[in-house]
Amino acid sequence: MTKKTHKTFDAYAENYEAALAQGIAVSGESKDYFARGRIEWLKQCLIKNKFLAPKRALDYGCGTGSSTTYLSTILGADFIIGADQSAKSLKIARKTFHSGAVEFLSIHDFRPDGNFDLVFCNGVFHHIPIDERQTAIDCIFHSLRSGGVFAFWENNPWNPGTRYVMSQIPFDRDAVTLSALEAKHLLRQGGFKILRTDFLFIFPNILRVFRCVEKYCSWLPIGAQYQVLCQKP
Repeated sequence: MTKKTHKTFDAYAENYEAALAQGIAVSGESKDYFARGRIEWLKQCLIKNKFLAPKRALDYGCGTGSSTTYLSTILGADFIIGADQSAKSLKIARKTFHSGAVEFLSIHDFRPDGNFDLVFCNGVFHHIPIDERQTAIDCIFHSLRSGGVFAFWENNPWNPGTRYVMSQIPFDRDAVTLSALEAKHLLRQGGFKILRTDFLFIFPNILRVFRCVEKYCSWLPIGAQYQVLCQKP
């Protein structure tokens, strides 16, 4: 993430929740619906691939800490580090979470130590300039232990609803999205082994009766977001 991203999110840190809520209002859901849904899906993917529950987790680009609670309560992580570029976002996160099992650091102060079981990253890479994305992937790769897992979540640019939502959010309007194909190429270049790719959040709240079939359609590139689950060899 660049200084531009840093300044942008510092400017929106205090109003981040309101700006995001305004953007996703068309879905009929709150941000917590999506935050919980991502971690619940990730948990099922880890179970299907026979991975043990992660003990040490890194939330790369954690923002104000929206995923922190779910990484702990749903995945059962014992220790979580949230790393972000925005000092104001980190300040809000620290005020919200007071557990000794959670630590929030500036991305500049974070040092990859190769001891994390899991790295989680949601909606961050479309804010990172293209020529700096590989550096971010390298940092994540070196943060994981051998056999560790990276859950890469991004907005799906092939979904027209996603493009509309991003156009309504001030800090997303000038973002450079990346498709799942581009993400997988980036991850392979960084040394990761791709385990699976899933597309989620197909139906808005008004069509929630159909959500029971989403798990059978996750291979179709129509969901609002996608996850590329990969592993450090």
